Amino acid sequence: MIVAKGTYRFSTIFNHLTQFLFHGRFRYSLQQKSENDGKVIEMKTVFAKPASVERKWFVINAEGKVLGKVAAKAASIVRGKNKAIFTPNQEIGDFVVVINADKIVVTGRKAQQKMYYRHSGYVGGLKSCTYEKLAARHPAMPLENAIKGMLPKGPLGRKLAKNAKVYTGANHPHSAQNPTLIDL
Repeated sequence: MIVAKGTYRFSTIFNHLTQFLFHGRFRYSLQQKSENDGKVIEMKTVFAKPASVERKWFVINAEGKVLGKVAAKAASIVRGKNKAIFTPNQEIGDFVVVINADKIVVTGRKAQQKMYYRHSGYVGGLKSCTYEKLAARHPAMPLENAIKGMLPKGPLGRKLAKNAKVYTGANHPHSAQNPTLIDL
């Protein structure tokens, strides 16, 4: 390839530009000068470790509340998104106890139209039922499924799902942890 004298190929200009941005200005923006002594302090990202995090217990009364709103709040607390030290790949969230899950409501015609599916593992083993039938057989199951669906998929999500405790009545066995009541 013949290039005229005094001109640069596009790739050469692009390389110089990226080196300037990422090694010059970008690096400079990550540094902060201290006002006291003029030294450069490099900021580091803090990643929380699960052993160093204080985990609290919360209780949510789901009586008369909408299914999705209760599940979204519970999943957010279990995940740890309400904390300033949120780390997406660690279990730093709090424990949530949901009581009166049998008295939760759904809006519109979801009680008749919303379908829940499960598979037996065999060929043709797809089972389905409506919200009404599932709530009649297992009153806490719709809320458990909703919370589980709002958590990450994989080992971390399965571990976090165990931190959400759902009970059908007003009583729960976690009163020794002194959970804080959350109003929605």
